[in-house]
Amino acid sequence: MAPRTATVHTDGVDAERDLADDFESVIEQISIHRSTIGCVIPAYNEEESIAQVIEALLAQTRVPDAIHVVVNNTTDATVRIASTFSGPHELETELGSQFTEVFVHDIGKNPDKKVGALNYGYALVEGYDYLLGVDGDTVADRRAVELLEAEAVSDTRIGGISAIYSIDDRPIKGAIAKFLIAGQRTQFAAFNLQNMLRGRNMAVLGGQFSIFSTHALREVMAANHQSTPWVRDSEVEDSLLSLQIKSAGYLTKISPFARADVGGMTTLRSYDAQQVKWTYGAIELMWPGQRGDTKGQPFHPNLRVRWFENLAMVTNLFVRVAFLVLLAGSLSIGAFVFSPWWLLPPVVAMLLNLRVALTMNDRDARDILFAVTLVPAELFMWIRLSHFIRSWTRFLSRKQVDNWAMQAKAERGGGHGHWVPLIVLAAVLVAIGVCWTMLGPVVQSSILWIGWPVVGVVTVLQTLSMFVQLTRRQHGFKV
Repeated sequence: MAPRTATVHTDGVDAERDLADDFESVIEQISIHRSTIGCVIPAYNEEESIAQVIEALLAQTRVPDAIHVVVNNTTDATVRIASTFSGPHELETELGSQFTEVFVHDIGKNPDKKVGALNYGYALVEGYDYLLGVDGDTVADRRAVELLEAEAVSDTRIGGISAIYSIDDRPIKGAIAKFLIAGQRTQFAAFNLQNMLRGRNMAVLGGQFSIFSTHALREVMAANHQSTPWVRDSEVEDSLLSLQIKSAGYLTKISPFARADVGGMTTLRSYDAQQVKWTYGAIELMWPGQRGDTKGQPFHPNLRVRWFENLAMVTNLFVRVAFLVLLAGSLSIGAFVFSPWWLLPPVVAMLLNLRVALTMNDRDARDILFAVTLVPAELFMWIRLSHFIRSWTRFLSRKQVDNWAMQAKAERGGGHGHWVPLIVLAAVLVAIGVCWTMLGPVVQSSILWIGWPVVGVVTVLQTLSMFVQLTRRQHGFKV
């Protein structure tokens, strides 16, 4: 029987139920042996999570036909722990008896790091219908593989499909770590929802938990003259591959139901290093022209979201810094007059954050408080702005930096670069303050007379944009 493509209905609260019913009918038509799935887990110092990752895969309703753990550059007990699962597994699942085998490959020191591990794994599973990529710290919901396979099989146009990502905040300890995880959960939710509302077209098939058609990967390799699907000269190998799959004529989608919890960053330095690497790599993909061997593709459909993200960050930075400067200048000469209209943008932002939090499938009280108290969300925005500034500064300086190595160093507790934007901002504000005191009253008044209307207009436009997002229909999606 020919599979049918799942259709997203948009009739309010019934949308998710209708979509679920449609997916159930697709799944019922799929035989367990209809396709073959080879799973690749690139693992680097994952001793704390690798057992949970493998256990979650073995507990799937649709178990991958083979699971390859590719350990690279590791210095901990990842190999020893993963090896306890090595060998064949005969499993009884809701879909019947299934068989899989777990292989652990220690490839030692690998200069290509995660990319090298992924390509090593691809060589092991290229004969399968699908490659399931799973990060060494990603724990999947028990039906995740089943749901990803169901949609991939139902539409041959799909080159890859990603699960919905979040972070399990229950085991997190410490005030700073809880704050950062709450911010990252909101960040994931907003990104996932944005892709859902774009027809479930996923801009980035994240390596955390995504399934790829090996046929599509072979076409990508041929079209780009590559010997492997992932290339080492990009900071965001998953984003680049997603662009290439899209350019090859395939769809890149996000599942409406398959879910997985990824590993979050619990320190400022590790979160900073991760975000700078991701943003820097995205800039390379966006930027017209050539940097290294990564070709800029500024008008690629998958990069529209990236451009909007960067424009939003520029606007957020300008409004906040300009407001602080003008407020300080007005107070210094006794010219500040409070207007209740300035309370409207924070209120709209709070409502938007709350709406995003309410779309989370596993939201808790901490997610709601993060949204409605406003201060945590605002502080998190300043942290994100620091990553944004550092990424663009590093990119425009043309300085060659190994962002993978810097992230690994940060995760080990090294490096202090995450404080640089704060120090620079403080220095800039002090310099502006000194210059302000040197200006005459007429010049000061003129700056305020021009500055406040400009900031006001930008803030109004930004608030209108947030209001549009706030009132946009969400079609019952849960992220």
